[in-house]
Amino acid sequence: MAHYVPPKQGKFSQLIDVVVLVALTVGALFVPLWLNLAGSSKSVATPVEAPTWEALGQNTVQAAQYEALGYTPETAHDLILSRFDYSFTAGALIVMIVVIVAYYWLMLKFSESEYREVISEKFGGK
Repeated sequence: MAHYVPPKQGKFSQLIDVVVLVALTVGALFVPLWLNLAGSSKSVATPVEAPTWEALGQNTVQAAQYEALGYTPETAHDLILSRFDYSFTAGALIVMIVVIVAYYWLMLKFSESEYREVISEKFGGK
């Protein structure tokens, strides 16, 4: 039985692969930030007038840590009282489900053709 030798990929193709993967990684990490789709809510539900550490629910140890980071009760107000917004729409959920199902279907189709190629190279046209 012949030993399988995979096809070689050229240097230019490897460079293109690396550039595309880096672009996709940067896009996946930073596009949600640039579109303001990540992070906590931008507003505080119940703002506190003239905030103090006690009014913000912080004990002395927590207050000391915030102060060590350069925060005052006024500047830490939004940071402490902001909450994550877990709301979503049915349309966004449906779009996400379609994207995930389409991705897996595509991967299965590409994998099937690649596996058939490798099997035909290894074992001939049996």
